[in-house]
Amino acid sequence: MTDSRYLKRTIIKDEIDSLLLGEKRSLRIYLPPGYNEILSYPVVYCQDGEEFFNFGRIATHANQLILDDGIDPFIIVGVEVNTSVRTEEYAPFGNRFEAYTSCFTEEIIPYVERNYPVRREARERILAGDSLGGTVSLHLAMKNPELFSKIISLSGAYYEPSLDILAKENDLSHLSLYMVVGLQEDNYTTDTGTYNFIELNRKARALLEERGAKVKYFEKDGKHLWGFWQNELPDALIYFLS
Repeated sequence: MTDSRYLKRTIIKDEIDSLLLGEKRSLRIYLPPGYNEILSYPVVYCQDGEEFFNFGRIATHANQLILDDGIDPFIIVGVEVNTSVRTEEYAPFGNRFEAYTSCFTEEIIPYVERNYPVRREARERILAGDSLGGTVSLHLAMKNPELFSKIISLSGAYYEPSLDILAKENDLSHLSLYMVVGLQEDNYTTDTGTYNFIELNRKARALLEERGAKVKYFEKDGKHLWGFWQNELPDALIYFLS
């Protein structure tokens, strides 16, 4: 049974008006136990924000890590997405990719930093994403080394266009990634085709390491589902926050 202390959490639902996307974008903000606005906190930015909270149980994991495992308190920002345009925003070949990545750096981060006491150094920001959410997190970090250096990639969807972009980079030594992919993800069908996610992640890992990135990499029993990723989140958070 889950300890009731883990379920008592503060989650604020915010909304920004994005000029770059031409619409409102919802955010979920987790504030840690003992939150004090005169302090400052590391911050985890999650793509697929609603899923990270509902299916990844990231707020419950965070409470447990902070209350029981000695991890210093941190803030979580879940950026929600309309699943009907998710590929268009998260994939580099999508027609909303440039607008979304610009919104992330030029609107979402400034909004969070105006309203919450998050730390502003690249090493204090973590990007987290599953599947294409892992992909867009990597692209954000490659495009904005002054903002991001740490990425949690849960079964990243590293399709050929992303691998090609990665191959053109020369120096990615500023990046540190925690990558995990499921051994049952070798024949997974998405809205753009059927892929071997194990091979895609192996290729991405090799390209990253060849360019100096630090990669903590795992292949484990698991499918392309939140049932797998949910259990991987605590170790991924500990890796960057301990």
